[in-house]
Amino acid sequence: MKNRRRKQIISDLNLTNLIDVMLTLLIIFMITAPMMTQGVQVDLPRADAKNVEVNVSIQVSINSHHELFIDQEKVSLSDFRRRFREIFASRTQVPVFVNADKKVPYGLVIRVISDIQNAGVVKLGFLTQPQDKKSGY
Repeated sequence: MKNRRRKQIISDLNLTNLIDVMLTLLIIFMITAPMMTQGVQVDLPRADAKNVEVNVSIQVSINSHHELFIDQEKVSLSDFRRRFREIFASRTQVPVFVNADKKVPYGLVIRVISDIQNAGVVKLGFLTQPQDKKSGY
């Protein structure tokens, strides 16, 4: 008589495939998430300040090529005052954030801030990068 052994059923789960898929999705989200947060590419200056969480706001951006944007809309410097007043008139209690590249001349930033304040904005903020703890910049 032959000695027959019964084959045991393996009841362990193979998690290798699940882990591979999850790591792939994690990498995809890590790459795409920073692209979705900011529409206009601006190299912000660094400052040691607290984060402000606001759901609705108007964002005025000035990139390194001195191009002006109101939210995602590109606006010329000569039309900025008129166009900003039109947009702000429909959202009067909304805070406004200035998002200027650190290479933009100070005079241009002040001119834009002046136009924003002349439109009646009371809540005005500035976007910066968190300060690097090692270098201080």
